[in-house]
Amino acid sequence: MEEVRSRLRAHFDVPTSTHSDRWAQLWNAGDFLPWDKGAPHPAFIDLLDRRKDLVGDCFVNADDGTGAKCRKKALVPGCGKGYDVFLLASYGYDAYGLEVSEKAVERCYEEQKASGDKYPVKNQSVGGGKCTFLRGDFFGSDWAKEEGTFELIYDYTFFCALSPAMRPAWALRMSQLLSSRPQGHLVCLEYPTYKDPATGGPPFGLTPQTYVEHLNHPGEEIPYDEAGHVEVRSQIEQKPESLERMDHWHPEKVHETGSQTDNISGFLLSLASS
Repeated sequence: MEEVRSRLRAHFDVPTSTHSDRWAQLWNAGDFLPWDKGAPHPAFIDLLDRRKDLVGDCFVNADDGTGAKCRKKALVPGCGKGYDVFLLASYGYDAYGLEVSEKAVERCYEEQKASGDKYPVKNQSVGGGKCTFLRGDFFGSDWAKEEGTFELIYDYTFFCALSPAMRPAWALRMSQLLSSRPQGHLVCLEYPTYKDPATGGPPFGLTPQTYVEHLNHPGEEIPYDEAGHVEVRSQIEQKPESLERMDHWHPEKVHETGSQTDNISGFLLSLASS
């Protein structure tokens, strides 16, 4: 494990502005993808099965005033080979995976062709949604012009892969990409909460409060102490683009590396935006 982390740190020991290119290099080489677990995270499957109170169902009222239903759109930024996208589609969402590399997008479609039958439709009366994979910069806008906003976004180790300097922009972009009517939900798998932030990354160590502070105040610079831990501030008035944490829990089912420390948090746009 330490050898893998050292190799990743060395690979990304370059200016933050070039990190997208460094991720693309890893995908193009294809022989060092240590984040690939080969399947969706067990906790996310559990959430889709058990937490309808948090994310609702996979349908939303259409905008044409007819009362017709249409499928919710779900986004997985930094989707890897697309396992979570396949899973969301099996639960009835129109699911979108975003990657920075064209090679990564190709791998997603290859995986869909090779392993799509591993993700059968969960409810035949609901049916399955579609899978779409996009190449683009999460912080840019070109890739999202046609897709618009999303009712559900799932952050699985995307946040911790980013340099801490990019966290304010991450939070602001999340608030921009979430639907406001109906209120969009952001689900975060919090990882690696066991890791000392001073050891660098990716993945970069963080705490659950790191998500809260940034998402409560998207786009703002959040203070950190000398050890790299986010400083919990007194309550500051939230803005329309703020996200509120609705729930936070330690899942029963996790990957082995996060058995004692992985958490799930659910956020939605603040009521001021509706």
